[in-house]
Amino acid sequence: MTTKILIVDDEQPIIDVLTYNLRRGQYDVVVAWDGEQALSLARTERPDLIILDLMLPKLDGIEVCRTLRREHDVPIIMLTARDEEIDRVLGLELGADDYVVKPFSVRELMARVKNVLRRTLEPPPVAESIVRAGDVIVDRGRHEARVGGTPLDLTSLEFEMLDVLARHADYVLNREQLLELVWGYEYHGDQRVVDAVVKRLRAKLREAAPDRELVATVRGVGYKLER
Repeated sequence: MTTKILIVDDEQPIIDVLTYNLRRGQYDVVVAWDGEQALSLARTERPDLIILDLMLPKLDGIEVCRTLRREHDVPIIMLTARDEEIDRVLGLELGADDYVVKPFSVRELMARVKNVLRRTLEPPPVAESIVRAGDVIVDRGRHEARVGGTPLDLTSLEFEMLDVLARHADYVLNREQLLELVWGYEYHGDQRVVDAVVKRLRAKLREAAPDRELVATVRGVGYKLER
């Protein structure tokens, strides 16, 4: 089955460049020109990945991202301008997987697309598919995670972050290590994406285990999962 990517942008040159390169990469491409159309197509086409511009007519990218995260676990790569830092961080905290700043390198964007799809579409290895770290259980084969007996409702990126932290329980991983282990070895991005995903993961862990802080911050170093 062909991997389907939804592009959401209102600039014809951006649409043309992305469509051409993604189709060369053997991806099926669907295009939305505004936020309302993006939500409609996301619901009907069920894409494997969404490339989402923040500045859109009718409904901006932040609201599109917020709505999608209530409905789907589809990975989202945001396209942002250099002066949209506040919105960029908000988008990450709402559930976007990554972002690329305009004007962007097509090669860099294609690498981000491949890394996100690798994480979300490739089957997990058979060996060591279940990890237990104290009360935290991560089952990669079933794509399920629990704290004690409480299931966690995680996005694919949050699930991957928890899996990496659980496999290195009690060890501190710095942001560079987490970028490599979660996003992929080709990733050279803003370390704030790590902080945003950890923040989202922490919130869900607190709901399941309100009496404990399972992900600890080691100031000036990074994060660790405590058993």
